[in-house]
Amino acid sequence: MSRLILILGDQLSPDIAALKAAEKASDFIVMAEVADEASYVQHHPKKIALIFAAMRKFAAELRADGWDVRYTQLDDTDNTGSIVGELLQRADETGATEVIATEPGEWRLIAAFNDAPLRITQVEDDRFIASHGMFDDWAKGRKSLRMEYFYREMRRKTGLLMEGDAPEGGKWNYDHDNRKPAPEEITFDGPLRFELDATVAEVLDLVEARFGNSFGQLRPFWFATDRAQARQALAHFIRHGLAKFGDYQDAMLEGQKFLYHGMISPYIHIGLLDPLEVCQAAENAYKNGDAPLNAVEGFIRQIIGWREYIRGIYFREGPDYTSRNALNHQRKLPSFFWGEQTQMNCVAQAVKQTEEEAYAHHIQRLMVTGNFALLSGISPYEVHEWYLRVYVDAFEWVEAPNVIGMSQFADDGIIASKPYVSSANYIDKMSDYCGSCHYKAKVKTGEKACPFNLLYWHFLNRHRGKFKGNPRMGQMYATWDRMAEERRETILREADAWLARMDAGDRV
Repeated sequence: MSRLILILGDQLSPDIAALKAAEKASDFIVMAEVADEASYVQHHPKKIALIFAAMRKFAAELRADGWDVRYTQLDDTDNTGSIVGELLQRADETGATEVIATEPGEWRLIAAFNDAPLRITQVEDDRFIASHGMFDDWAKGRKSLRMEYFYREMRRKTGLLMEGDAPEGGKWNYDHDNRKPAPEEITFDGPLRFELDATVAEVLDLVEARFGNSFGQLRPFWFATDRAQARQALAHFIRHGLAKFGDYQDAMLEGQKFLYHGMISPYIHIGLLDPLEVCQAAENAYKNGDAPLNAVEGFIRQIIGWREYIRGIYFREGPDYTSRNALNHQRKLPSFFWGEQTQMNCVAQAVKQTEEEAYAHHIQRLMVTGNFALLSGISPYEVHEWYLRVYVDAFEWVEAPNVIGMSQFADDGIIASKPYVSSANYIDKMSDYCGSCHYKAKVKTGEKACPFNLLYWHFLNRHRGKFKGNPRMGQMYATWDRMAEERRETILREADAWLARMDAGDRV
């Protein structure tokens, strides 16, 4: 009996679970570019182009390997517009009565498959090191679910950077060594860039025609769109960028979009690179003396630690996770998140880079745009949707916990032990953004006061009842309490006035 084997746009791996369950002689591969997936949020056009181009190339690989691939392009006249619609159409076409699908990375699609008028068997995505069951077993009975302890289990399970039962170098985590401000000179020329081939050029024209009004610049487009190119991109980063990745992974420089970051995450997320393959390449660089331990450990931690942990949280917490709002933040996302002018240079730089590249590194996301959103009380759901829309590596299973939990503290501390908020001091230390800003990082009140300074204390004051007892925040409140009452009143008054101008649409 023939079956349909569904391959989604972020499941472009030759050993994806659904394929491993398939029979080449009798089953049909179904792949489809559909409007529902391209527009349920208004994705950055680079993200749509990357996925469509990679899908087309992967379908060609499968056909070359002998599979019968039924592929629907976005502009096909009989395109139904949805994954379930395409499955129903292919079932009628082939006579298949069952679908095998690898579990999607969004509750939205899982629900659609469960409700479909067709038998769809969803098999767990085994490209991850930790299964749902393994993560739940680890989490069971714990008072807090801190990534660090989960990460140690992943190190033991994979054997990466281990000396028997002990961590390489005697420490599990070298994050303390990975917080250097930006250097004067960057010696890495950024991610490997690829010329357009016929497949990619055709996709770009399609995306430009259909999604030309979306936020974000489609061209120039230089991403890897098949496994061979992705492996070249990985090798380029390992050879030229990894050695200094650790030292400067938190740094930010105007005019330097990538510093020593490799832009490997999109390729892992859509299946062009295997996570263990990536980690082993980094480990080999350390063993060969080509990269120091602090850089390699920090890189590997992001993949087998943070990436796996975040996925575990997403599926453990369930479909309502994106609606969490523990701090009851309701403010609308301001227009400068969509490219309108702002006098905050750090925010302007992060948004401009996002618009151009569909990329900003983790500190730009956490401590610039995310920090600002949290300090100013923006709705966490609106922040979540913005991140999901604008970044090429944003898929809900990885994006939502990073935003709802880590960035916005909307999950009430499941992920973060305290809110990730800071004044201008952190941004000034880790970047050169403040030097050319309209506001002054060292100024606390008055016309030139950096909004991050005003909003930092405003946030702490309005949430005092919730955070005063947090042992990691006691010193912050002690500092606030030592201020003269008149100074505290000035800070709160000026913060309220600044937020009112922002809400009114003034340039701030």
